[in-house]
Amino acid sequence: MSSSALPYAVSGLPRLSRPALQHTIDRAETLSGIGLHSGRPVSMTLRPAAPGTGILFRRMDLPAGAARDLPARADRVVCSPLCTTLTNPAGSQISTIEHLMAAFAALAIDNVIVETDAPELPILDGSAAPFVAMIDRAGICTQAAPRKMLRVLKRVHVEKGPVSATLEPGPGGLSVSFHIDFPAEAIGRQSCHIALGEAGFRRHLAGARTFCMKDDVYAMQSAGLALGGSLDNAIVVDGATVLNREGLRYDEEFVRHKALDAIGDLYMHSLPISGRYTGVRASHAMNAALLKALLADPTAYAIETVAPGSGLAETFTASRDEAELVCA
Repeated sequence: MSSSALPYAVSGLPRLSRPALQHTIDRAETLSGIGLHSGRPVSMTLRPAAPGTGILFRRMDLPAGAARDLPARADRVVCSPLCTTLTNPAGSQISTIEHLMAAFAALAIDNVIVETDAPELPILDGSAAPFVAMIDRAGICTQAAPRKMLRVLKRVHVEKGPVSATLEPGPGGLSVSFHIDFPAEAIGRQSCHIALGEAGFRRHLAGARTFCMKDDVYAMQSAGLALGGSLDNAIVVDGATVLNREGLRYDEEFVRHKALDAIGDLYMHSLPISGRYTGVRASHAMNAALLKALLADPTAYAIETVAPGSGLAETFTASRDEAELVCA
């Protein structure tokens, strides 16, 4: 399925004419949905923010004060099952933010306040497409401040058994390669590669949905997770069968979603990354560990001003693989 056939309008032309400057949104925009893990209604609002603010989540269901605010920072990411979670010194948390963060990264949103009335964002359809459409409705505003980026200077690698994630220096912009291997016949081994840009993200990744195995649903819900999960917001796989009536939106939708997740996870420091990322079966926790390992080594990165024309030419490939996956 092409992006033009998605239930959200995400195939519009890129509108960023000044990529070396910071961006926010033009006006506030609100949407509502169900929390994936709580199963409860959630409302969220995007609001414009001043240059240098970064991505700031604000829990409006909490009393006014510092406990409300959760800036997107790598050192504030905590491990949580099946999603990415931010915390703050007061112990407040906001979860399931990776799809929105991927949309911010792809559309070059540097500064925005995300207000929510719950400890997680709405899952919507399980992809980034509704968040892209939300940003489109809000409009994108160029700000009179230079954009900063985090340039990878040397290879950083984390792994645990067959799972790994790597960042390496690249020619400019962010490229993402992801490889998965699942026993379910409907998924199997899949790979994709994208040189991140707004147009390519809209076309190839934005609509790719989160997924799970049918056999895992009962276990997750018994543990108090995925209480809001349904065929409306996730692909459910049973062996060789996709249980969703509409089927898949893309070939290799599963690995495309994992690449989408990685893009969101790598934007958790509110700075675009210039480098090459490779994930082999990598989880949110592995991506968080990679970003923390990078930032823990001052010789591994530099924060620089984005130069005009510093991005990569947009490319995308995806395939089913026959070779067994191994760690880099």
